[in-house]
Amino acid sequence: MTKRFSSVSPIDGAVLWEGPESTPDEVADAVRRGQQAWPAWRQTPPERRFEIVRGFAERLAHHRDEVARLISREVGKLPHDADAEVAAALAKPELSIRAFRQRRSTEVAEDGDVRRVVRYRPIGLSLVLGPFNFPLHLPGGQIIPLLLAGNPVLFKPSDRATLLGRRMVELWHEAGLPPDVLGIITGGVDPALAAIDAAPLAGVFLTGGRAAGEAIHRRLAGRPSVQLALELGGNNPAVVIGDPPTEPLANLITYSAFASSGQRCTCARRAIFVRGDATERQIDAVVARARRLRPGVPGDDPPPHLGPLISDDAADAVWQTYCRFVELGCHPLLPMVRPPSGKRNLVAPAIVDASGLPEPKLREIGDTEWFGPLLVIERCDDLDAAIDAAARTPYGLAAALLGGTPDTFDKFVDAIPAGVVHWNRPTTGAAGVMPFGGLGASGNHRPAGFHMIDSCGDPVASIESPHLDPSDPWPAD
Repeated sequence: MTKRFSSVSPIDGAVLWEGPESTPDEVADAVRRGQQAWPAWRQTPPERRFEIVRGFAERLAHHRDEVARLISREVGKLPHDADAEVAAALAKPELSIRAFRQRRSTEVAEDGDVRRVVRYRPIGLSLVLGPFNFPLHLPGGQIIPLLLAGNPVLFKPSDRATLLGRRMVELWHEAGLPPDVLGIITGGVDPALAAIDAAPLAGVFLTGGRAAGEAIHRRLAGRPSVQLALELGGNNPAVVIGDPPTEPLANLITYSAFASSGQRCTCARRAIFVRGDATERQIDAVVARARRLRPGVPGDDPPPHLGPLISDDAADAVWQTYCRFVELGCHPLLPMVRPPSGKRNLVAPAIVDASGLPEPKLREIGDTEWFGPLLVIERCDDLDAAIDAAARTPYGLAAALLGGTPDTFDKFVDAIPAGVVHWNRPTTGAAGVMPFGGLGASGNHRPAGFHMIDSCGDPVASIESPHLDPSDPWPAD
């Protein structure tokens, strides 16, 4: 029997899309059609690929308001947050074209009659597994470079964002992309596993949690020919030193922790304060700012600061994490309050203080991955201790230093094992002209952003001459 599933709005529980999960036979057929489409697509001139990618951007711009509303409706983002995602997605095509030209165009060096040439061969049919929290921008950041490099793509959107994923694929086909060059499968884990197990698959690109990334890594054991690019979660620290202006500091920390209701992989999970005369005032300001942040849904008056979490289950998971931290000995500075019945996924910010806990308990906090509006505060005696505390996690996605001097930041960025390290900016900041990715449990050395194009093709080195070398390469007799 075909398994059915639905995509439900976290705003009001309305069913936005309902249909069958892709069966193993349907997945196999999608893989076959993608593989068959590869020869023609890889031989398509780059300029034609550029034209189609730009055509997608034009279609997306034309439907910008519609797509933003769909993002908001399907995953619960507030309107400004949904529109910001569309804006980021609109910037991605030109950035990816620039990255392709800079990092993956044919390179030629001539020395007399000899040419040394580096070409880039597309890796082949690739599976892109999209997340719910940025259902347009993040898979687009993988799909676009893959297509530019000449690869066909099989896309499985999050089962929480199926309607948006299908609409995105429609826009690609309206832009002139051959249908089988970008295929789509839908559902939960089973269709993804069926695609991963398909012999012709050449790449798997995941944005998701640590457990999912490690499971795929294990499943691909013994298949070194499959490119695996993992963009995973984080337990991101923001370290405060000195006496930066209190109000901007509170705004920056709360935004780092609670933007998109804490449902960003780059959200700050821990704020670590180097003890000083201003520390208690700073922490009080952070708590006071967080207390004023209102959860709600689009259309509420006054407008909310935080939208709903993706599901009641997600809210339950954050609550369980909060309860566990309190059980470990964390002191609630801003207690987490269970929402009223029927609105369980509207979760207000919570802050707990872990200062003074023994090392094993602090390490457990650093080992934990959570996805919601919960911030842990810790105090340290000096910068070295704060850096050690910040690094007390297997994750290595994002970090920020707030306050200090250029020399302080040089020390911080050198010591923190993270792929995105900011100074006096939120942990959630990212720039499309830069790489984006994590170390340790946050990734596998395949950064996204501007450098995602590097994972989409293999270099082929050639030494070329129009005639045979007349010299004898062997030593004289």
